[in-house]
Amino acid sequence: MSLSVAVAGASGYAGGELLRLLAQHPDVEITTVTAFQNAGQPLIATQPHLRSLAHLTLQETTPEVLSGADVVFLALPHGRSGEITVDLPDDVVVIDCGADHRLTDPAAWAEYYGGDYFGAWDYGLPELILGGAQNNGAARQRSNLVGSTRIAVPGCNVTAISLALAPGIAAGVIEPHDLVSVLAVGTSGAGKSLKTELLASEIAGSASAYQVGGIHRHTPEIVQNLSAAGGVGVSISFTPVLVPMSRGILATSTARLAPGVTAHDVREAWEAAYAHETFVHVLPAGQFPKSADTTGSNTALLGLAVDERTGRVVIISAIDNLVKGTAGAAIQSANIALGLPETTGLPLNGVAP
Repeated sequence: MSLSVAVAGASGYAGGELLRLLAQHPDVEITTVTAFQNAGQPLIATQPHLRSLAHLTLQETTPEVLSGADVVFLALPHGRSGEITVDLPDDVVVIDCGADHRLTDPAAWAEYYGGDYFGAWDYGLPELILGGAQNNGAARQRSNLVGSTRIAVPGCNVTAISLALAPGIAAGVIEPHDLVSVLAVGTSGAGKSLKTELLASEIAGSASAYQVGGIHRHTPEIVQNLSAAGGVGVSISFTPVLVPMSRGILATSTARLAPGVTAHDVREAWEAAYAHETFVHVLPAGQFPKSADTTGSNTALLGLAVDERTGRVVIISAIDNLVKGTAGAAIQSANIALGLPETTGLPLNGVAP
């Protein structure tokens, strides 16, 4: 029997990607789609590529409309999810793709977001290593998702950085301080709202850094994840750069090598961390991913190098911000919570060219 699914924020990029993937999921039926400004319109008026869902009409985003589904996915701006979730039944599985339930520290929420703090939910990054070297990297966040009815999906930048750095933190081969990440980010990560800086004439042939100087809202979430992986005194300088591509993230993360660590130790740590993961792949020595290698897929690809002159490891990570960075992670986490095979309905292969 299929599980009924509702998607809130179905007119946006994340909502559209959720629907694209869920439409191919063998164990669910999409019964409800909602929006705010676009309520009352046919879904295909805002998502014309979703032809198999042409029968659906966008409804108002209210707890009453959403409560009839077995599983609810929320793809809403920060502050809007929390207003909805407080009134959803406890037995409904709710997956929030927004920021409202990611942070465990109310002070961090107040500093980076502001407004009401709605509490932390189970964190939807199944591959995240927990606990550090004392458990040999065996514990993963997926164990906390089994049977969960409230899951918070990571930020897309956070996923690219956390998957890149957590193995080194957990294995003790890199220092947890003086971490640096610079990301090339596709414009869909900024959402579908009209913004001058996202107009084609503004971004074509140009790249621009934004939220520079430690103020990006994903910063405390990255620190939270790397601390969970075993890092003590985690600090990171994180700079996103908007580039003229519609989707994708290519992150360049660097960290100081711990004393006595060799290039062999580094590769061994990362390969061991992800040897049994379906969606996270460490590339052979000398190979590095392109953002396009992950387009349309739920994969994260990692390339490693050691800079002997500076004593730093360099990790290049690539994800599709709308799939592994958002919608794919949401469905992967939901599969675990519902007792379904983790990979159900999720593409391993990308789209090229």
